[in-house]
Amino acid sequence: MAREPLTPPDVPRTVLVTGISGNLGRALAKQLHTETHVVGIDRRPFAGKPKDIDHFQVDLRKNKVEDVFRRHRVDALIHLGIMHDPRMPFTEAHSFNVLGTHRILDLCVRHGVKKVVILSSANVYGPRPDNSNFLPEETPLMAADRYSDVRDLIELDMYAQSFMWKHPELETVILRPVNIVGPTVRNAPSNYLRLEKPLTVLGFDPMVQLIHEEDVSRALVLALKPGLRGVFNVSGPGEVPLSAVLRELGRRPIPVPHPLVRGLVRRAFEARLTGFPPEEVDHIQYLCVVDGSRFAREAGWAPRYSLRETIRSVA
Repeated sequence: MAREPLTPPDVPRTVLVTGISGNLGRALAKQLHTETHVVGIDRRPFAGKPKDIDHFQVDLRKNKVEDVFRRHRVDALIHLGIMHDPRMPFTEAHSFNVLGTHRILDLCVRHGVKKVVILSSANVYGPRPDNSNFLPEETPLMAADRYSDVRDLIELDMYAQSFMWKHPELETVILRPVNIVGPTVRNAPSNYLRLEKPLTVLGFDPMVQLIHEEDVSRALVLALKPGLRGVFNVSGPGEVPLSAVLRELGRRPIPVPHPLVRGLVRRAFEARLTGFPPEEVDHIQYLCVVDGSRFAREAGWAPRYSLRETIRSVA
């Protein structure tokens, strides 16, 4: 699909992207690099890097990160440098996610960066039996009550909010997209939807929201819009029952009574038969649907991929 880049006056002259070597980072870099100077930081190599992108293979927690700011006058930061691997030891993930974020934001203040865009997730609200439809951005972040592995993301999100109020001289944008899916995505929702016979919770069929990875990339670019600041849910092309998503993909779900499903998923995950962790069971049982109207209104956001295209992108 043809993309619609920001007009040249709207694009910061130099954009620093953390986590640039990940699938989303690479897609974002390839979208941005013809419009502006892109600088990337990632401790992984950048496969297929365009020649005009400067990539620094360094850990965000290391002192060498400041050399990037010294060598390049960074106008804007897009922070994607966050780990979401449920198999990684908690202490390592916490150190990388939280300490790395603190360090990169401190450097933005020290070196006069004007715009900061931080990728969070709508999952910080948490799927809960008492959730209402279309949660706004002011909803308490309750996911850690039942899913400890999302605690880092909530801590990061709350720190970013504090940073936003503490440093009004920076235009800070926090994006909370719904479940990201796509051909290169390997997160829990995509892993679940790729199962030929996924377990479902007997008697439950929650509404779900999905967004295509390329639409998320477009939303990140749109967040660079001058004057835009604040916290924004980023919704996809609509919401649909989980059963309809599985039907569209031709899956053959296996309904399991609630008392048994979490134990079965845990055993499958521990045996590495699936990349869908047991803590994610709440997402196939309870509602977590957000209101994305603020981003649509203030940034002019609209997803380009249809609901059917978004669902089928998993396959």
